[in-house]
Amino acid sequence: MKVQIGVSAEHTKQIALELNKVLADELLVYAKTRNSHWNIEGDNFMEMHKFFEEQYEELEEYGDEVAEYIRKLGHYAEGRYADVLKLTNLVESEYSNDQKKQLKELLDDHETIIRNLRRLIDEFDEKYKDKAASDFVTGLLQNHLKLAWMIRSYLK
Repeated sequence: MKVQIGVSAEHTKQIALELNKVLADELLVYAKTRNSHWNIEGDNFMEMHKFFEEQYEELEEYGDEVAEYIRKLGHYAEGRYADVLKLTNLVESEYSNDQKKQLKELLDDHETIIRNLRRLIDEFDEKYKDKAASDFVTGLLQNHLKLAWMIRSYLK
């Protein structure tokens, strides 16, 4: 069924494409955070194990929100692993149990996501004439700023 929400079909198509890239980033940073949770070692194991768990639980929600927003626009959310790896702005890395390396890489990922979301705020509003999509990614930006701040607090 055709979606008639006050945004042109071509614009919703382009917004959905960009949001599928955001979804890919959300799913990959989720997987990387979960991997850190599984593989952390050290004298603060329990603290970091719980920290990573809290982060990936939030990230799981963010990915779900992005996928559902894409569906609201009348497009399919591309969540297959093959699609994720084609669409993501992030890079998979080797396994590590080094806390500083894990945290630094996750911080870099969140900052990459934040920069992309900042770009999309204006693009969705100005280029695609969709203030609601702009507002949606603004909320995502706020979420990632919080997670990045929490990670950054562990790095010196």
